[in-house]
Amino acid sequence: MKRESGILLPVSSLPSRYGIGCFSKEAYEFVDHLSEAGQSYWQILPLGPTSYGDSPYQSFSTFAGNPYFISLEDLIEEGVLTREECDSADFGKKQDSIDYAKLYRHRFPLLRKAYERSNISENREFLRFQAENRWWLRDYAIYMAVKARFEQKAWTEWAEDIRLRWDNAMDYYQRELYFDIEFHEYLQFKFMEQWRRLKSYANSRGIRIVGDIPIYVAMDSADTWANPQLFQLDSENRPTAVAGCPPDGFSATGQLWGNPLYNWEYHRNTGYQWWISRLAHCYQLYDVVRIDHFRGFDEYFSIPADADTAITGHWEKGPGIDFFHRVRQALGEKEIIAEDLGYVTDSVRWLVKETGYPGMKVLEFAFDSRDSGCAGDYLPHNYPENCVVYTGTHDNETISGWFHSIKKEERELARDYLCDHYTPDKKLHLAFISLAMRSQARMCIIPLQDYMGLPNRCRINTPSTVGTNWKWRFLPEQMTEELISLIGKTTLRFGRWNWR
Repeated sequence: MKRESGILLPVSSLPSRYGIGCFSKEAYEFVDHLSEAGQSYWQILPLGPTSYGDSPYQSFSTFAGNPYFISLEDLIEEGVLTREECDSADFGKKQDSIDYAKLYRHRFPLLRKAYERSNISENREFLRFQAENRWWLRDYAIYMAVKARFEQKAWTEWAEDIRLRWDNAMDYYQRELYFDIEFHEYLQFKFMEQWRRLKSYANSRGIRIVGDIPIYVAMDSADTWANPQLFQLDSENRPTAVAGCPPDGFSATGQLWGNPLYNWEYHRNTGYQWWISRLAHCYQLYDVVRIDHFRGFDEYFSIPADADTAITGHWEKGPGIDFFHRVRQALGEKEIIAEDLGYVTDSVRWLVKETGYPGMKVLEFAFDSRDSGCAGDYLPHNYPENCVVYTGTHDNETISGWFHSIKKEERELARDYLCDHYTPDKKLHLAFISLAMRSQARMCIIPLQDYMGLPNRCRINTPSTVGTNWKWRFLPEQMTEELISLIGKTTLRFGRWNWR
């Protein structure tokens, strides 16, 4: 089995001139660096438009792309924006952090100017894009336009006629908000145009894109508003139960995510058509898809919609292997990574094995004294070939931050496993990367922060917290020739170099 490696880095974490990582020249330069270092993969986070809290896992649409990722430089080159207009916008002063409030206030007016100058309605490629994607694009664009009309309130707070999509209301808003709707369709056209160009470039350099699909969609999303029959909603389209996970050693009250749960009986009766369309769309964007919370296809945790915590929730059966048989029949053999982290039951292990998809191993979990029951599963000598190993994911501490935060006995256990009691703590991140790379796991993905040896203030997300997440960006001067050489030498040393 071919041994490969890659880097985990959200698009938003790239450096760029205008406040957030995007599809600008810096993205192409990052691809070049990956290629120079012998990598095979660039793993990113979901590309959808983010809602309140800025999480890519709570998106206004599972099909749409994030307008923040549209390169303003490209729009300048097209002549629909000027350099002066973009330079005068305030996106914040910190180059290593994203100011989402300023992005929201200043980027959309620029994008609106670009749309108004584009004469897009006469663009044949745009008209083709509209026609090919109408099955999701129209509902999304209407949803975003109406949402702005109702001062960005969740669709569950809109007037009853449009909340329930009465025909007369739909007709009225499509006429009343014609140009606002077209604006959002334009944004999706530019997003897809620029992303396809970047992905094509990455593929030409031997870099494949690993995308991420959250199992659930947001309640406040075009998906839920336009397709209430897909979810466990009542006659007024209010949720009867929501997603989360039960109490455990990490949280006494569990986690209340609040996403609507699927009406799996409806999906089964339709041959999982919506899901198949969703995955097919993913493979237009990515080469490999990581399915978040894979356990939910075996069993999902159902919490009453009016509950304040997850304590009163219970487990329900998911669609199981039948779902994946239908996907294979419809789409053929596709590359999928099963996110099988957390508490894993025998039935989940069986489902992962039966699908044949590689599961995930996170090195940081191997030395957790709170989870001694399954920590051994995360020790590298126990990894099967058919898995993907990470030092940590976007939800974890950086490997350097993690080592400094764990208990003394856990640090000693980790050093014993490494057979290394001499390397200074500030250099130990390289030992952990080598430990993951030398394992027999077919694929090894390392967050960029771990190669850089960065502390926890540079982590992407701390679950169950708000206000400080999804903000980190690296600075151009951090991507040194020395770092690229280090990544390349490590990759070559452990037989993971991409010879293309």
